[in-house]
Amino acid sequence: MTVTGAAEPRRPSAPPPDAGVAALLRPHAGSFAAVVVLQVIGAVSGLAPLLAVVELGRVLLAPGPADQGHVWAVVAAGAAGLLVRLLFTAAASGLGHLLDGRVQLAFRRLLAERLGRVPIGWLSRRRTGELAKVVGDDVSAVHPFIAHTPGELVSAFVVPLVSLVYLFAVDWRLTLITLIPVALAVALVPLMMTQARRREQEEFDAAMGRISSAVVEFVQGIAVVKAFGTGERAHRAFRRAADEFTGVFLRWARGLSGIAAGLMLALSPPFVLLVVLVGGAALIASGGLAPADLLPFLLLGLGLTAPVASLGHGFDDLTAARSAVGRIRDVLAVPPLPEPARPAAPRGHRVELRDVRFGYEPGHEVLRGIDLVLEPGTVTAITGPSGSGKSTLVQLLPRFYDPTHGSVLLGGVDLREIGSRELYRSVSFVFQDVRLLRASVADNIALAVPDAGLDDVAGAARLAGVHDRIVRLPRGYDTVVGEEVRLSGGEAQRIAIARALLADAPVLVLDEATAFADPRTEQAVRRALETLKGDRTILVIAHRPQTIAGADTVVMLENGTVAEQGAPADLLAADGRFAAFWRSHPAAVTDHADTSAGTLGGLPRGDEPR
Repeated sequence: MTVTGAAEPRRPSAPPPDAGVAALLRPHAGSFAAVVVLQVIGAVSGLAPLLAVVELGRVLLAPGPADQGHVWAVVAAGAAGLLVRLLFTAAASGLGHLLDGRVQLAFRRLLAERLGRVPIGWLSRRRTGELAKVVGDDVSAVHPFIAHTPGELVSAFVVPLVSLVYLFAVDWRLTLITLIPVALAVALVPLMMTQARRREQEEFDAAMGRISSAVVEFVQGIAVVKAFGTGERAHRAFRRAADEFTGVFLRWARGLSGIAAGLMLALSPPFVLLVVLVGGAALIASGGLAPADLLPFLLLGLGLTAPVASLGHGFDDLTAARSAVGRIRDVLAVPPLPEPARPAAPRGHRVELRDVRFGYEPGHEVLRGIDLVLEPGTVTAITGPSGSGKSTLVQLLPRFYDPTHGSVLLGGVDLREIGSRELYRSVSFVFQDVRLLRASVADNIALAVPDAGLDDVAGAARLAGVHDRIVRLPRGYDTVVGEEVRLSGGEAQRIAIARALLADAPVLVLDEATAFADPRTEQAVRRALETLKGDRTILVIAHRPQTIAGADTVVMLENGTVAEQGAPADLLAADGRFAAFWRSHPAAVTDHADTSAGTLGGLPRGDEPR
């Protein structure tokens, strides 16, 4: 990943780390209230057509001729109620979806703002699939909770409540009989919310995250595993994740299937009508109920089950939304990189590491007491075997992590006392794992200097040895990366180097920045760095002898400590650990010999590795 100094974005106000759902949604309380009011008016108005039918039944079933004026008045009232329902429910639905769009946008902005402020090291240790699920799927999962649930719950409770009052006024005994299916369903609902059901839902969500990560990793790595003939092993890893998900899903489904079936039966219209008809027939037969009074129970009785039906049908959506918001809260709760209350400005760009210790996990140190000075105008090469702490050390300079002990100073000021804007204006860095934006090539190069002119961008590209490749693209510097062109690893890395060169920061950190470059481009980049070096402080992780030979100082790391330090020629003459490490690279620097000076990549020919 490549990051260079850029203007700090405007930060939206984020809720506190322990904020619940209510705190996250509080800024939108007014819109929620408007949705509820509109839905209440629409829901209550929707009863008018049903009550009109009941009244028409009474009028038409009564002995004698019907009052035509009264009949038409009832019909008009029912039609008016239907029209009001349509208008207000449509308005509530439209406003609810607009609110959902605003909430999702706010969540994504908060997540982007928080992810932009957390230590980059935290991001690098997270799976791509997990973060993609939070920002994408989890934010989208709140849609039912925002756009549908408020209106549906209001309708589900307001309509039955008004209906219940009306039915009690007609006959309290048949009303109680009509509530029998509701009582049965209510008795089943708590069974869907037990600790076991919550645990199964959490396992289901975790399995979904694992399979998402497995898919991302499988797709991203398919070319490598096929090239090395390990495609079957990659398939097994994916199948294992899929099989685990299948097992979790079956346990989740089995736990809910019986309860869900019981709910569906209790709330089904045939069962409700059967209960009402049996109870009503018994009351009519005993003379306790007029036949015409059975009609409102047949029409409105079905609506009494709506609250429980909504809880049952919306349970999955509500549970998913709750889990999604919980994962969103977890990301928002990640502590941002601490910013100083009173930022200090570095005095120059001399870099010092004083007794630096660092570990990714408590009790396991990767760096153990590093003391190092990087002088302006010098190139320092960090080398050593894998696992010695090279990448960890260079990630402390752009403050991807803070040391657990000791301090890293820039211009005599601890990095923790320098504001991030000033820090990234002073430090540029290029790593092997380059990530380019889905933007034009020019925008990718000018990421740190958005107002840079095309001539400046092209000049940086020339220094990085990538200009000729860019001008051959379909639209030159306006070509969009990822849409109009797919760049190779070496080309992407050279664009990243051009970006760092254009940023013109006084401190430059490179993690084997020419790892994917061909020899000609590598020479061009090294010449560019030599030309631009001036009084810059350059730190580079180096494995290639060519890179090491061009450094002013070499720092040999082993097991998180400085094993040797000094000029390359001096270290070779000492014939210690660095010399042994050097001799382990048989390619050495013979292809880059400077014959006219009688040197080999900056080292005396007598020190040529064998």
